[in-house]
Amino acid sequence: MTDLYPIGDAARRAGLSVSAIRFYADEGIVAPTALTEGGYRQYDVHAIARLELVRTLRDLGAGLDEIRRVLAAETTLQDLAVTHLRLVEDRLRQFRARRAVLRVIVRQHTTTEQVSLMHKLVSMSDDDRERLITGFWAFVTDGLDVHPAYVEQLGKRRPILPEEPTGEQLEAWIELAEMVRDEDFRTSLRDFLHRTFHTEKGRLMATPEMLARAERRAVLFKEAEAAQRAGVPADSPQARDIAERMVADTAEFAAAMTGTHDAAKARRSMVEVDHDRAAQVRGRMPGLTLLTRYNALVATINGTPVPDPGRAAVVQDWLAAALRQDPA
Repeated sequence: MTDLYPIGDAARRAGLSVSAIRFYADEGIVAPTALTEGGYRQYDVHAIARLELVRTLRDLGAGLDEIRRVLAAETTLQDLAVTHLRLVEDRLRQFRARRAVLRVIVRQHTTTEQVSLMHKLVSMSDDDRERLITGFWAFVTDGLDVHPAYVEQLGKRRPILPEEPTGEQLEAWIELAEMVRDEDFRTSLRDFLHRTFHTEKGRLMATPEMLARAERRAVLFKEAEAAQRAGVPADSPQARDIAERMVADTAEFAAAMTGTHDAAKARRSMVEVDHDRAAQVRGRMPGLTLLTRYNALVATINGTPVPDPGRAAVVQDWLAAALRQDPA
């Protein structure tokens, strides 16, 4: 004979209140297994198990009608889980967006209008974000007298917010979206690009040949960075080999720009690297600072490494040390 439990015991076993069990019985969700002569409700282990399931589904946000269909086998538990997983994920995305906006508000003196704008920015669809960035680059590169390949390369520098972005990625998107909508930022960056590439030397820098050379140079520098990170000594043959290849590449790059191949000058420029002077030069180019910030935000949003001038300086020092070693 199956054991029967009074409603109080059933409540303790199912983790529900007595009033909740009565409610579910009145709503036709889980009926009592039996009634005593005095009209008291009793439940067996199967009914208690159904009550536990009801409690779990309610905790997960299921409605009474959904629970009825599951218990009546009109829908499967998996189908219900799929539906509610989608709802939970949507809510999580909303909460991440709200958290990002609140964090920005806490850090900044944000006006009511800015709060509304930030919420709209994080709630934008993928198509809306794409249109915003496309419009930004169309404005910035309008009338730029360079090879179309360079304009195309600039336009590829765009954020792709993942399906489940972190708070940091959402905050980076808020800052980036505000930047590309800002008229001063858009105009300053456009003026910088037009000033940089209006000369013959500037236009040469934007040719496919020079872009390919710059890409090869970046790959070689990444090789040097990987070796330095791995702890390869600067006085090792491996470091020397990388540094010598970097010298040759630097000389070839300069020759393509000036028509003069000077390996000794390229070597001196690497051995006598002057970080302070480089920083001063960058400081006199506010447009470069704007573009650097844009690229850093895009990297954060896309989950790729953020360019770090400090790291670059460490690698340059490592290369300089390798070149100072006596080959013998």
